[in-house]
Order: sequence, then structure tokens, then C-alpha cells
Amino acid sequence: MDYATFILLLSLLSTFIYTITISGHRNSRLPPGPYPFPIIGNLLKLGDKPHHSFATLSKRYGPLMSLKLGNRTTIANFPTVVSSPNIAKEFFQTHDREFSSRSVPATGQFVDHHKYSMVWLPVGKQWRRLRRISKEYLFSLQCLDGSEGLRAEKMQELVNHVNQCCAHEKEVHISAIAFTTTLNILSNFIFSTDFAQYVTSSQEFMEVVSALMDAAAKPNLADFFPILKSLDLQGLLRRSNVGMAMGRVWDGIIDQRLQTRSSSSSYDNDITLSTNNDVLDLLLNLQMKDKCEFSRNDMRNLFLELIQHQTHSNGQWSSFFVTQKNETRSEVVEHMRNIIETYKNRISLDSHIYLQAVIKETLRLHPPAPLLVPHQAIQDVEFQGFVIPKNAEILCNVWGMGRDPDVWRDPELFIPERFLNVGIEYKGQDFNLIPFGAGRRICPGLNIAHRILHTMLGSLIHKFDRKFKGNMRPQDMDMEEKFGIVLQRKVPLMVIPTKLYLYLF
Repeated sequence: MDYATFILLLSLLSTFIYTITISGHRNSRLPPGPYPFPIIGNLLKLGDKPHHSFATLSKRYGPLMSLKLGNRTTIANFPTVVSSPNIAKEFFQTHDREFSSRSVPATGQFVDHHKYSMVWLPVGKQWRRLRRISKEYLFSLQCLDGSEGLRAEKMQELVNHVNQCCAHEKEVHISAIAFTTTLNILSNFIFSTDFAQYVTSSQEFMEVVSALMDAAAKPNLADFFPILKSLDLQGLLRRSNVGMAMGRVWDGIIDQRLQTRSSSSSYDNDITLSTNNDVLDLLLNLQMKDKCEFSRNDMRNLFLELIQHQTHSNGQWSSFFVTQKNETRSEVVEHMRNIIETYKNRISLDSHIYLQAVIKETLRLHPPAPLLVPHQAIQDVEFQGFVIPKNAEILCNVWGMGRDPDVWRDPELFIPERFLNVGIEYKGQDFNLIPFGAGRRICPGLNIAHRILHTMLGSLIHKFDRKFKGNMRPQDMDMEEKFGIVLQRKVPLMVIPTKLYLYLF
């Protein structure tokens, strides 16, 4: 259902169920915001790109404002918050616990996903257990260092594929090959097998993941009016059925591994990372020791989240900015090529200062999740002289933060140099750049995303150049974005690689 149809349906519904007893009166202790209409509240203010709409509204109502979205009160933490670090710190440090719950969308509750999901679980014993297991067995420095050879191998396969495309002057779908590479890194890291091939394409798997992300991202009437949840008027819950198919894939792999282990006369059950054990083995060892500690459902949902979010969180926008203006592209690419050539084999790619700056600038302009994952207040909170009520949804418009002219010089321009010699990181301590969140709900996969992003860009930057079909100019490319939990290009980036170097991200 497109946005226009959604608004029409919403208007008809609001007309049908309108009642004068539902008032648009605002609580005077809430942060300022637009006056809500009865029933629908401020829904018509959202538009099809809420992060843009919220940034515009914040210019009138300030860096902290409240909106009424159907039956839901939303408190939005908007662009100019980064001009006052104390406000950001209050949200993610001082009041981190009070705002640590999650506002779970209806699609996140399908097949009880929210009961096992580290993303949607409230902070508590179960969430802490899953977070600890993920940190120890998936995202620890030991695990990531141990998988460095795997990432290098998969990056070489990517380079080989692009080389073949060069030879045949074949167009490359940037998102598709980035997806395939990331998917195979993760599937080998977890299961020791490839899930996709470049030649046969990973389109089917990509469509499954995209369907899940789209269903979770689209405005859902059931989220604004819970009484409509069982009707599924937009078919979003039905679209979430594809998640069950992925669950069956995990079950098949797990059952096959268990059969292999049971038929082996001896097996290393020590819960340590070894050259023979992948993540699945480590988690099965954990399950054997204590099924209550880590269940099959925990395993399914953990795999689903890792594949779903990591394969779609590797930004696809720096390629566009570096191709939009040839002079910018030439400067950035030549600088990076010289650095990589000079220090090749001496330091890891994610240690290159300029490469880091390019990634940071990309994440500033186009963070993977423009509004982060919604938080929820677990109690009434006094905040900056206002009251944020219990169960209010908390949004943080990091897209708007990255474009605040009070914080960033020439915020719409792609200037990696702004991050040189300033010590700004995106790991949750610098509140003017938090594309992965901050506090206890910061993205647990940040470190692996960091390594994949840098390795993928650095592996290709000094090997290939690019041209466009029909001699299209970079500045004529369609840069329109498609809003979702993960920000994507509306028109896929297609290039024809040529020998020298290709700027993918």
C-alpha cells in the first residue's frame, strides 16, 4: 500500500470512528509540538519521509517536541539536540534506564518474535542474557579477529566477480553485490557455508530480507490504533510470513549439524573459538550445557536479526556522493588509493584514518536507521522542565542531527576531511554522531558492521573505476531515498566497472 492510499484509508477510518469524546487537548507538561487533530492526532504531519518532516517541524517547535500519532504519544529528540550535548547525554546516559524499553510494532510481534528478540525485548534478565551471549560468542574481539581471514577471502571473491564484470562490460547492481558479500561473510561466520552466489544472484534471499524490513518500516494502522491489529488491513502481518520461511532454513541447518555431531566419535565441546568451530557450534555447545540458558527459539531469532540487519545496514550512499561530483570523487578516491597502496599489508584497512573519515561522513549524511529503533519510557520522567509520560515512544532523528547547520559546517556537502584530527567516533560516546545509537541499547553488531564496511571499501577502492549506462552523468542520478527502518536508495545504483578502481560505498 503506497503512502497516498494509506492516508486515504486513514482519513476514511477517522471519519467513520470520529467521536467528540476524543479530544485533541494537549497535556501542558509535554514538550511543545503541533496541535493534534481528534483521533488521528498528528499523523498527517508525517509524510512519506518522517525523518524529513520531523526535521522541518523541529525548526518551529525546538529540539525536543511531542506528537500524537493516533493513540500513541511520541516524544521526538530532533536535530538541534546535538548542539547541546547535555540533552543527548540526558537521554542516553542520565535517563538511559528510564528510556531503555522498546516500542514494539505489530509486525515485530508476529510469531512472538518480540519475546525472543534482543532488539525488541525490554531490558531485563532475558535481554541481558542474550546480550551477554552475543557479545561473547559473536561480537567479541576474539571472534572478530579470528574471522579476519574469512572476510578477506569473501572480499577477494567480490573483487574476482567485479573483474569478470569488467571483462564483459556488464552492469553491476551495487546493493546486490554488497548484500551477497555481507551475507556470505555472515553465513560462513555462523554456519560455515555460502548462502548466495554472485553468478546466480542472491535476489530471492535479498527479497525475503527486504520484505521483512519493509513490513516493519511501513506506517501500520495497527500501531496507531491497536484495536485494528487483528484485521491487518494493510496485509503487513501476512507479509511478515516470510520470516517463518527463514526460520525453517535455520532449523534445517541446525538439525543437520546436530546429526553430524551425533555421528562423530569425538567432538570438541569446549566453548572457545577454534579453527574448526563456527558460531553455530559454539551456541550448540552452550545449549547442550543448559537449554534454559539458550533455546532453539533464541537461536532462530538471533540468526534472523543478525542476517536481516547486518545485510541491510551496510550503507549504500557514499558511492553516490563520491560519484555525484567528479571533482569530489577524484579527490577522495585518489587520496584513499595512495594511502592503501602505501600502507598495504602493514595495517588493517579499518585503521586507515582517511578511510574512517569517509565512512563517518557517509554515516553522518545517511545513517542506516534514520530514526534509530524506537525507545519507550518505562515510567514518567522529568526532562528539561517537561514530563515524558510512561509508555511514550522516543524517536531520535539522527538523520536530522547529521544535517544541523549549527553543528556541521556545510552539512549537505560530502566532506570527509571534517573528521580528520578531531577524534569523533560513532560508537556511542560522541552524541553528535550516533548512527548506531548509544547507551545500553546501542547496536550490538556495531563492531562487525564497522569491519565489513571498511574492508569492503578498502578492498575495491584502488582496483576499479566506473562508468554509467548510456553515458549518464553522475550529477543526473536519482538520489531519492526510500524511508524505512534502514534507509535505502529508491532507484538502485547500477554501474559498469572498469579497470583501476571502483568506489562502491
